[in-house]
Amino acid sequence: MGCVALSNNSLSGKFPSFLQNLTTVFFLDLSWNKFSGRLPMWIGSLTSLRVIRLSHNKFFGSIPMNITNLPCLQYMDLNNNKISGSLPIYLSNLKFMTNTSMMGCYYSAELWNPHLNSVSTVLKGQELNYGSIYRVLQTRMMSIDLSSNNLIGEIPEEIVFLDDLVNLNLSRNHLSGVVPNKIGEMQSLESLDLSRNMLSGEIPASLSNLTFLSYMDLSYNNLTGRIPSGSQLDTLYAEYPSMYIGNTGLCGHPLQNNCSSEGHAPKQGGLGRTEGGHGIQFFYLGLGCGFVVGTWMAFGVLMFKRSWRIACFRLSDKLCDKVYVLVAVWARQT
Repeated sequence: MGCVALSNNSLSGKFPSFLQNLTTVFFLDLSWNKFSGRLPMWIGSLTSLRVIRLSHNKFFGSIPMNITNLPCLQYMDLNNNKISGSLPIYLSNLKFMTNTSMMGCYYSAELWNPHLNSVSTVLKGQELNYGSIYRVLQTRMMSIDLSSNNLIGEIPEEIVFLDDLVNLNLSRNHLSGVVPNKIGEMQSLESLDLSRNMLSGEIPASLSNLTFLSYMDLSYNNLTGRIPSGSQLDTLYAEYPSMYIGNTGLCGHPLQNNCSSEGHAPKQGGLGRTEGGHGIQFFYLGLGCGFVVGTWMAFGVLMFKRSWRIACFRLSDKLCDKVYVLVAVWARQT
């Protein structure tokens, strides 16, 4: 059996144990079910596996280390589960996702079967149908989707060794630390989604080297500093203007938030205003308070000081008389 496609069947229980003996399976799809429990260590014995789709289940625990025993794995989708722990360094040992030889990985005649399921993946922020299984394998569509899980810790620098990876989606986790400085070495990347984590630090300048990058989302993190320059990133921002949103510490082109001389965004207070904005705000606040206080003081004096009140009214009468005379004289002259 080369293909196991059991998606959208409301299946439950643990990872199916009967799969352990299917060492020739190259396509495994258990997505959109109700499976739970940990991913088994024996998954690494399915050495012919090329595509594994386990998304939208309730699997928990860490990603088993034995998954790196799959020499031909090119497509791994575990999104929308409860996978926890740190992002494993050993994922960089998925050799087929690097610019290495395809030796030992071949196409089966079964791939031409038109009844086999098509493959979809989350690209450019939405789930897109990538076509038949044959097309995925023929074009070497390299993808890792671990979005919407409970991953913590830093993104390991070793992830950049997967330089043949086309899609990397780590969004909606609890990842912290910085974006790997050498991420620009992943020259095949077309889609990068690190949104809705707790990443900090500056955006690596090497991102501007990704000439094939057609989608990037870094929104809703804690990133700071000046945004790297480059025509590629400018083009992406023009198409996806929300790619930096939710990072109040970012500054510089193409954002309207200018950087300080140190290359950082101006400090912001609880209302999200810059320090200069606060000064203007306090000035007008003081002006308004002074006007109100002064008016009430004058009103209070006139109310309780009879002699001042009479003098004030006499003064106003004299002013009115003078204005009346001036207007009358001007009217006769014209």
